[in-house]
Amino acid sequence: MDESLFEVEVFRREGFVRKTCKRCGRRFWTLNPDQELCGDQPCVEYGFIGNPPKANSFDKRSLREAFLGFFERNGHGRVRRYPVVARWREDVYLVGASIYDFQPWVTSGVVPPPANPLTISQPSIRFTDLENVGRTGRHLTGFEMMAHHAFNIGGRRVYWNDETVDYCFRFYRDVVGLNPEELTFIEDFWSGGGNAGEDFEVVVRGGEVATLVFMHYKVGEDGSLRPMENMIVDTGYGLERNLWILQGKPNIYETVYGELVEKLRAEAGVEKVDERILLEVSKVAGMMDVKEEKALEEVKSRVASKVGLTLEDVEKLLRPYELIYRIADHSYTLAWMLGDGVVPSNTGAGYLARLLIRRCLRAMDELGLKIDLGWIVSYQLKELAPDFPELLEAEDNIVEMLELEAKRYRESLDRALKIAVRIVKSGKKSLTVDDLIMLYDSHGLPPELLKDRLSPLGVKVSVPRNFYELVAKIHERPERRRVEEEHILRKVLENLPKTRRIYLEDGKIRRFKARVLRVLGDWVVLDGTAFYPTSGGQLHDTGVLRCGGGAGKIVDVRDVDGVIVHKVKGVKPSVGEQVECEIDWDRRMALTRHHTATHILMGAARRVLGPHVWQTGAEKTAEKARLDITHYKSITREELEQIELLANKVVVENRPVKTFMIPRDEAEKRYGFRLYQGGVYPGRVIRVVEIEGWDAEACGGTHCERTGEVGLIKIIGVDRIQDGVERLEYVAGEQALRYLQTRLRALEEASNLLRSPADKLKESVTKLLEELKAERRRVENLRRRLVEARISSVVENLLEVDGVKLAIQRRVDEETDTVIAEANTLVNRFPETVAIYFLVRRGKARIVVMVGDKAKEAGLNAGIIARRLATICGGKAGGSIRLGQGGGLDASRIPSEKEILEEVLKTKAGTPS
Repeated sequence: MDESLFEVEVFRREGFVRKTCKRCGRRFWTLNPDQELCGDQPCVEYGFIGNPPKANSFDKRSLREAFLGFFERNGHGRVRRYPVVARWREDVYLVGASIYDFQPWVTSGVVPPPANPLTISQPSIRFTDLENVGRTGRHLTGFEMMAHHAFNIGGRRVYWNDETVDYCFRFYRDVVGLNPEELTFIEDFWSGGGNAGEDFEVVVRGGEVATLVFMHYKVGEDGSLRPMENMIVDTGYGLERNLWILQGKPNIYETVYGELVEKLRAEAGVEKVDERILLEVSKVAGMMDVKEEKALEEVKSRVASKVGLTLEDVEKLLRPYELIYRIADHSYTLAWMLGDGVVPSNTGAGYLARLLIRRCLRAMDELGLKIDLGWIVSYQLKELAPDFPELLEAEDNIVEMLELEAKRYRESLDRALKIAVRIVKSGKKSLTVDDLIMLYDSHGLPPELLKDRLSPLGVKVSVPRNFYELVAKIHERPERRRVEEEHILRKVLENLPKTRRIYLEDGKIRRFKARVLRVLGDWVVLDGTAFYPTSGGQLHDTGVLRCGGGAGKIVDVRDVDGVIVHKVKGVKPSVGEQVECEIDWDRRMALTRHHTATHILMGAARRVLGPHVWQTGAEKTAEKARLDITHYKSITREELEQIELLANKVVVENRPVKTFMIPRDEAEKRYGFRLYQGGVYPGRVIRVVEIEGWDAEACGGTHCERTGEVGLIKIIGVDRIQDGVERLEYVAGEQALRYLQTRLRALEEASNLLRSPADKLKESVTKLLEELKAERRRVENLRRRLVEARISSVVENLLEVDGVKLAIQRRVDEETDTVIAEANTLVNRFPETVAIYFLVRRGKARIVVMVGDKAKEAGLNAGIIARRLATICGGKAGGSIRLGQGGGLDASRIPSEKEILEEVLKTKAGTPS
């Protein structure tokens, strides 16, 4: 730690003194020479509750504006908020702080910042203290982080530690109007998003109002610190936290969500708590952490003692409020997430949204709230709309999403009892945390519900207090995978120059010459290539490479960190040799049409289904393509037809398809973050593919020059591949024509077979199906009569031993279904019966065993009997107590009635099978 960064000019100018906290040992700066403690929790209680540091009339909007206005007046450019979904990053799903907006491109110096210095109020989402939300009075999952940033990049000094602390001091003194003696600056070290640096935590009466980070380290995967080339000022002033401290209300939820809290309290019929209790709880809120159960109880006991109540009484009074606060917080966060395009699902940001939804629904059930979660989130959207009107665009879709999620949650509760019974039958005496996480992930079962269901049945279920934080941690970052072969190539190729991409310079070039730089087994590296490598969901080109020794086929092309490698089957060239290459142009054009069709369909899907639609995956092959999109329910036939119609209208309109390179920051300003439909495009300058008036995406693929070149787009399938994700399969151009020709040919053949005109085919098939159903009914009637006739014969030949009747039958070339139906009728009519059938065909046999209810009570098991008899005959069998089946029996080894009887009696006696 570089302690010199803490010795700033404003401290010298204003007379701050440096001290050491007598409780936690941290160093801090203050204007009060008698101050002994750092002023942060848990070293002190909150001193602002019911006693704010200054009487003022700030609300959320005016405080935000006061902050942004102050920094604008001091030379900072005001930057509009970024989406809460970090689509420009591959390492996180959600924005957790304002600096996330500028990582990694700006902080690494690849892209210039939108302004320098800048100020922003960035909506942020964090799941790190999920279980504390509603309980401590101070924790939130969703909040606005007001900030000012300076990027000292490329040797240019904007400002650093002196100016950063001075701005903070002046903001609170001159704009907020605080007495400077209220401010304490605590020395600390901060790390997040892959960067780190020394920082000050700024506290007022026990509450943290700001964090000032001097970011100049890069954090390695092993946690090691390396100096950054650039020095970044990263600050955070929690809007809600500042508002709470300035208003001095009992907790942050009453400050930010006061009206909604009252509405929910009234709807749930919750008794209003004596404000004395809320005030006492809030004063020590920073000491309450649900991960430390004992500490939590100690703090609540202290509160109970102060207000003259028992701990049980305090718990009973506070629990409904904790639930109401949780609902208020989570619904606010959901308004941001769903408003910015997250669709609840089982993966990624969608998983985290579903986690919040289910925590809300669980809390609403416990409170007995009868209003819909959709109404609550809609209320939050309307509260945000004056400052962020874009969030209301998808309000109807969001409400419908939440209705469907509530229905799925109720269905998961219905499944809970069945799963609980299954767990008990499996013999498990307890469930581990891993078991609970698996059941939550796989079935959406809340651990509290499982505990309620399983504890009375003797299964121990211990739910950790931070369970949902553990679950969120597993899902809050994308998995990072590397292909082993590419990993090996990466090491070998690291010193080679990046390959010149001829296909980007001239998308129509079919033949080209290049020089061989490296040959690695089957892989060949050229100094330039027109072969497109597999990337962005588009498969690689294939073709021919001609050299002095002959010709080889190019069967695979990959991009390994900017070096393009070609897999050559057959003759290989030599290093330094000039080669001639030719692309399989029919394949290239099929891939190109499918890629442009993907962009067209993406625009159509968004217009038909709603602005929440985002691409989650795609693949373009020469034969067909697929597009995976976020959507909260199955796409209907009507919606599919609308998407297809819109897409083909764009084709017929023959719109220009422009491809061009543009600085990343300029592209983001012009097109927004919709650019990143296909994932993150690296670099300071990015390639944009724009279909005029329809769609614009960062994309490195091959594309048509006009939409008319795509030809017909035909959607050939839709599938819900997981909750929240729909997969469209489609063909374009020549492939679409071939698909339709094949379908029409099949239609004509069906028409000929049915001797019906194509336009009457539906009626003909319907009539045929009705006739088939009638025929099946007739066959079933005949089967029943046959069973009845045979049962009479079987009953006459029943063997009886120890109160159990035994029917042994050998049948040749008989269907299993018929025999099972016969055996079922027999044991239902004579419940003390065991029916054993051997079905013989071409020297082999199957076995069917069925046991009646009274025979079961006598200790007989159909599955065990079937297994014993099948083993004798060299086959295998198994099944349930009532029905056992098997096959592969040698018909010549079917035992005699006496032997069968002996095996059945062994089963009854409990002899091991």
